[in-house]
Amino acid sequence: MAKKPQSNKNSILLELLFYAALPYIIWNFGREPLGDYVAMLLSTVPGIVYTLYRFIFDRQFNITGIFILGSLLIGTTVDLLSGSAEQMIINGIYLSLFYTFLYCILFIVKQPFSLYIAVDFAYLQGYDRKDSKTLFFQKGIFKWFQIIQAVFIIRGLFMAGLTAFLLNKYGIDGYGDMLIYKKVAGWIFSIIVMGLFFNINNVVQKHTKQSHENKQPETQSSEVVTESV
Repeated sequence: MAKKPQSNKNSILLELLFYAALPYIIWNFGREPLGDYVAMLLSTVPGIVYTLYRFIFDRQFNITGIFILGSLLIGTTVDLLSGSAEQMIINGIYLSLFYTFLYCILFIVKQPFSLYIAVDFAYLQGYDRKDSKTLFFQKGIFKWFQIIQAVFIIRGLFMAGLTAFLLNKYGIDGYGDMLIYKKVAGWIFSIIVMGLFFNINNVVQKHTKQSHENKQPETQSSEVVTESV
């Protein structure tokens, strides 16, 4: 248990390196000899490599993992087909809005993606998927997954709006700063989502404890009846 904080710290440092620092360096030193578009494409490579590494390392062969890999493939394809650095950013905005639209649909039909993330995580901890899903749909627990889903929607709209604003204000020359601003904003939303997931964990524990306590009197009552007979 004592190694977890160090592991989390290392993960944060690796994300900073592969999603922000290396892309920023590649963009700044590669745009002059390679051109804006090629430099921007190359700047996405560290993030792709790290994402694939995490996918294989964590063995996320589940809904969450499939979504991550699918998003990676779609994003890379869109980047390659963009044709220019500016169009690549614009297409990224449209893609972000597309995912946000999907989150909205899942929110409306009450099948929050956040719930399935939790089911996958619980499965990695040794819990049955079906049992976890049934538990998470219980009243008092499910609403928190809807709240996280709403945060996903807000995050998607905010990130798309932030990218559009920065592109309009600074143009393609501000792409390096854009990476930093977006990463910081992403971390803020990640902290909010993690806090909500921790809260759900507490709610689930209380719900499980309460259910266990409610079953005990019934069991004791059954034993009394059996003894009387």
